[in-house]
Amino acid sequence: MKNQRIVVLDYQMGNLHSVKQKLNMIGVNATVSARHSDICNADKIIMPGVGHFSNAMNNLKHLNLLDALNEFALVQQKPILGICLGMQLMAKHSEEGNVCGLGWFDAEVVKFKVNDNLKYKIPHTGWNQVHIAKQSLLMEKISELSEFYFVHAYHFKENHKEDVLTYSEYEYRFVSSVEKGNIFGVQFHPEKSHDSGIQLFKNFISL
Repeated sequence: MKNQRIVVLDYQMGNLHSVKQKLNMIGVNATVSARHSDICNADKIIMPGVGHFSNAMNNLKHLNLLDALNEFALVQQKPILGICLGMQLMAKHSEEGNVCGLGWFDAEVVKFKVNDNLKYKIPHTGWNQVHIAKQSLLMEKISELSEFYFVHAYHFKENHKEDVLTYSEYEYRFVSSVEKGNIFGVQFHPEKSHDSGIQLFKNFISL
């Protein structure tokens, strides 16, 4: 794990250093960067994110990162992991700002629409279980109904069930992680999810 070149993508949407600190805990020396040279030479990329979808897409465009990310994920087909907003950016479109995303998944990002506003507060914040939908190396040694930490008001609406890795429940079922080949996305925050989050990072680094 120590010899891999891991890049935590810095597109100015926060939550970078908590991810880097968690990686340090498992012996991974990651680089926080938005430089094209670092992206091109990386073995794996982690794309965290907290904030507004359209702002994030604008930042990726202004930093000229779209072509580099498409080259990395779609052409070179190297492993990339999106966290929270980083996962949402992998969709075709988001209601948040009514803008297009990277389009790596045939999915739309939609706002939670709950009926019981007293019981189910938006944003969805706190611990929630995941139901594993398919076998995956990313979920190795993570048991069914393991809990992860969530903070989000929008969620994935995936059009291809085969891309769904886990579901979670918050009044209704929503997609909490996805996987398609070398591309992974988790709606929850593994960097805040204690042992389960550490195991997920270990699994990703070991791919």
